[in-house]
Amino acid sequence: MQSFRLLILLILGAAAAGMAAATPPVPVLPPPGPTVFRLPQLVPWPAGAGPRAPAGFRVEHFATGLDNPRWLHVLPNGDVLVAQARTEGMSGMPPDVVAVLTKQGVFGPSANSIVLLRPTPAGLERHVLLDGLHQPFGMLLYGGHLYVANTDALVRFPFRVGETRISAAPEPVIAIPAGPDNNHWTRNVVATPDGARLLVSVGAATNVNEEGRDPPDRAAIWEIRPDGSGKRLLATGLRNPVGLAFEPVTGALWTTVNERDGLGQDVPPDYLTRVVDGAFYGWPYVYFGTYVDPTWQKRNPAAVQDARERARVPDLALGAHSVPLGLHFYRGRGFPARFREGAFVARRGGGSRVEFLGFDVVFVPFAGGAPAAAPEAFLTGFIADMTKGQVYGRPVGLAELPDGSLLVADDAGNTVWRIVHGGQ
Repeated sequence: MQSFRLLILLILGAAAAGMAAATPPVPVLPPPGPTVFRLPQLVPWPAGAGPRAPAGFRVEHFATGLDNPRWLHVLPNGDVLVAQARTEGMSGMPPDVVAVLTKQGVFGPSANSIVLLRPTPAGLERHVLLDGLHQPFGMLLYGGHLYVANTDALVRFPFRVGETRISAAPEPVIAIPAGPDNNHWTRNVVATPDGARLLVSVGAATNVNEEGRDPPDRAAIWEIRPDGSGKRLLATGLRNPVGLAFEPVTGALWTTVNERDGLGQDVPPDYLTRVVDGAFYGWPYVYFGTYVDPTWQKRNPAAVQDARERARVPDLALGAHSVPLGLHFYRGRGFPARFREGAFVARRGGGSRVEFLGFDVVFVPFAGGAPAAAPEAFLTGFIADMTKGQVYGRPVGLAELPDGSLLVADDAGNTVWRIVHGGQ
């Protein structure tokens, strides 16, 4: 962990020295190492226990007993939408590992539903707003419709805020390439600040497109009109972009990205980056600008050299195999002023390390529209026992309630946590 923080400080220092550069400077990364896989073992939270937040904050149960809550969306009236979906399988994994993950509930049948949670003076109401979906993830209220990003299509439903059940059939907006076996199945959707376009994130189907079968519109962020027409690729070479959010000072789009496996536990770092229109971020040929992917160096050195010349360097490393997913720029008044305009990132944690990294929510201070310091631990305690490889939960989705409190979806713990400050 100390080496990770040193790497972050070096990157930030280099970035500060090269603010005028077209892309951030290339950081110094460790060399690739042997492949590591350590399966996180899920154990239940002890009675009365939960994650830990910094002094001055408290953590509460907002909703429990959910079925793999992945993503969150807060409506204008304070209703909270929760997308419930699960990875159903994974190609290339050993059968014994698949069996263990299925037993723990990591793999298995997906709930394929959206639950509406409504806080009331009498308690939390719970309604099944939609079911029969196909691994839903991103949600967006836009133009009298609720948009839902299924793994294989963006669809929309007529919807008015206040309704607790949608019975209309889905209207297809645009098809999304999916499979095989749910690899990088999460799709996100947001609207541009001017409301003219929608952005859709689509992860790669593979690790490094080993067989060259990934379509060119995967590992990318799409831009479309609200009716699905006019599709273009806003940014490419992003192995698995998930969180999408607009930075409040400059209005720039940022995303969290999960990088490739198979190069050891320390490389390459997953990252947080600003999304530059038309930029290519290197996947699968290179990572962090100029670092060569060994599979493609053997297969097509010319393509690797081309990628090295044009790939944009990501803005901020978040640690190798930390699996950053949720991304939220804080805009409320409930937290101290230093948190305003900074970014919260939920790191779900992966298994490609001996010592786990992630399984937390970190805060990234911003200044002038860019990261200003190394990520700080904000919500921790999800790792039960590092030596035994046991974890209580895995944070994924983030959202902000109208009162300025922060919600965190814990898909492994089947819980949505609420973090409040002081007398909130």
